[in-house]
Amino acid sequence: MAQKKYTPNNSITELSQLVGKLPPQLVDLEKDVIGGLMLEKGKDVVVMDILKPESFYNEAHQKIFRAIYDLSVNHEPIDYQTVIHRLEKNGHLEEVGGAHFVVSLSQRVGSAAHIEYHSKLIAEKYLQRELIRVATEIQNRAFNPTEDVDDLLEFSQQEVFNLALGSIKKETEIIADVIKTAIDQMEEAGQREDGLSGVPSGFTDLDRLTSGWQRSDMVILAARPSMGKTAFVLSMTRNMAVNHGSNVAFFSLEMSSVQLVNRLISSETELGSEKIRNGKLKDYEWEILYHKIENLSKANIFIDDTPAISLFELRSKCRKLKSQKKLDIVIIDYLQLMTGPPETRGNREQEVSMISRGLKAIAKELNVPIIALSQLNRSVEMRSGDKRPQLSDLRESGAIEQDADIVMFIHRPERMGMLTDGEGNSTKGLAEIIIAKHRNGAVDDVRMRFREEFARFEEYGIDSLNPMDGGVKTFASKINENDVVTTTYEKTYSGTSQKSNDFGFDNFDLDNPFE
Repeated sequence: MAQKKYTPNNSITELSQLVGKLPPQLVDLEKDVIGGLMLEKGKDVVVMDILKPESFYNEAHQKIFRAIYDLSVNHEPIDYQTVIHRLEKNGHLEEVGGAHFVVSLSQRVGSAAHIEYHSKLIAEKYLQRELIRVATEIQNRAFNPTEDVDDLLEFSQQEVFNLALGSIKKETEIIADVIKTAIDQMEEAGQREDGLSGVPSGFTDLDRLTSGWQRSDMVILAARPSMGKTAFVLSMTRNMAVNHGSNVAFFSLEMSSVQLVNRLISSETELGSEKIRNGKLKDYEWEILYHKIENLSKANIFIDDTPAISLFELRSKCRKLKSQKKLDIVIIDYLQLMTGPPETRGNREQEVSMISRGLKAIAKELNVPIIALSQLNRSVEMRSGDKRPQLSDLRESGAIEQDADIVMFIHRPERMGMLTDGEGNSTKGLAEIIIAKHRNGAVDDVRMRFREEFARFEEYGIDSLNPMDGGVKTFASKINENDVVTTTYEKTYSGTSQKSNDFGFDNFDLDNPFE
């Protein structure tokens, strides 16, 4: 006799028969839960948040629970008589075994005291059956020689991700407990010297406005290309990890990990990016490099350059870091390069919307801030006036604006062809961080300086050794008798120069630093 072949259209029961095992089930508890719902008033409020009709293994139980669900939604009383009437109305009474069977379920239990616990057990068995269903479909598609492997991997990740999201349940909390948590966080923030309640960005004016990046927040940083989005988050990454000891996960979908680190090195050492790429450094520049990157190399910065990463893979990697207590904040460069669920392919707006909502869900689940970079429409460049970006310029989906707790824009007037501001001041190196949406705080603009030669953002108020304040800076290093690298800076103003160094060694020859 030929063996029966399984197809995706077979039921999970038929599949289990093929492998000689019964699907995970608790039919007796299903009867107890249904009987308890008809026995005690108000228990539907507890159960409806845990179970749905398909959670039941027995088909008759599914239809009876659907009738109870309909009664609950319509705020109608639930007992064996109303359930029988609803089943008659739906045309399912005889299919479930008639009125006698429904009455027998209502008489089965004497109390509904454990109905919530029983409901959770039934929900667990349903999740197990769903995992079997998904695994079986993956297996069948894997045996199909015409199936694209990349599509199969994406399908597998998304199906398991959907099950995981559906299984996340968070209990309601009494306000007294929430108030205690809020007070604890306030006291913790009050004990910190900076007074911040979130992860510090390292930029004083920005942190003053946001109180640091808050846990469970999704922050969108948007700008047109070449405005410095990556440079800005790299500057923050360095500040957060090196200066404040935060654990930063950086997902780079556009640049390789080596390219990203090269930019960090250039910013940290103030050696030109071209020199970093070609390695043509003088001896003293190598010494500068090794000295300057020492703290950077010890920082807890975790870089992942997986291209077109999916929500499932991102969540999995972040959960692993979180479980190891190595995750304080997540940065994604950039959102539009992520991959959405397979069912949204072909509809770009829907795909970006699903990615945006997924990132917000991950931020809440892991209780960490997520900063996601995003592109802006070309309309900002066509706008007359100061060409400042607006919320309506967010590209491809209005869901980004809706889901985000903070929306920030980078505006550099110099890049837009505006070389002076309204008062005639030069805009060279000026960058404005525009807080256009702030769900839990004020909106405002934060002025910063952008040092293009090192792709680095700095505090606007810093006027030392900065070519944008009218001076030109050069530097060199030498090694003293204790093998300590000493960096000397020279700043020129209108033909005069000043020299200083970090370690107290003054006035050595910048052209011949080792003499």
